[in-house]
Amino acid sequence: MTKKQTALKVYSTRRNFKVSPEPVAPKRVKKGSQKHPIFVIQKHSASHLHYDFRLEIDGVLVSWAVPKGPSLNPAVKRLAMPTEDHPMAYAHFEGTIPEGSYGAGTVMVWDIGTYYSIKEKDGQILTPAECLRRGTLEIFLEGTKLQGAYALIRTKRGWLLIKMKDEYAHGRKNPVTTQTKSALTGRTMTEILRQAQDDSKGDL
Repeated sequence: MTKKQTALKVYSTRRNFKVSPEPVAPKRVKKGSQKHPIFVIQKHSASHLHYDFRLEIDGVLVSWAVPKGPSLNPAVKRLAMPTEDHPMAYAHFEGTIPEGSYGAGTVMVWDIGTYYSIKEKDGQILTPAECLRRGTLEIFLEGTKLQGAYALIRTKRGWLLIKMKDEYAHGRKNPVTTQTKSALTGRTMTEILRQAQDDSKGDL
């Protein structure tokens, strides 16, 4: 079993796929695109509303839970708590995880796109995997809602998500409050929940 497969085992053991609509982890992890890896930010109304920030690295979605969501202000440092790696199929998951299940609540694909590393050492761009090992990622997002450079930095107290200074930075705009619909389907959280409830009634 590879290291990434072992990581996805944590994801699998926490979920009952007979109940949860979440995607099943694959038996074999493929590395995926090295030129255009994806990122996804999922709005998750669980016991506490938060945003799951996920980066494709070596065939899995390396994940952090960001309680207050991403900011456009370089002066703001957002707490980012590491969570288990997720399978690539999770990038397009929207729906409601039933009560009693791990992570119960409604999930929206708030933003999705590609990203690339901008972290340099000795004149060379480091890979996201190497940056992750070193504890500092500097990446450029090309999403439907977010664009520009962000840093994920590991500290003694945990990770921080910080908007880097560039043309996309803004001191006042808050994308979390102004952008409330799915980047995939255009639905609100309420509409996603309602659809899940309607589908559940149809299964009875």
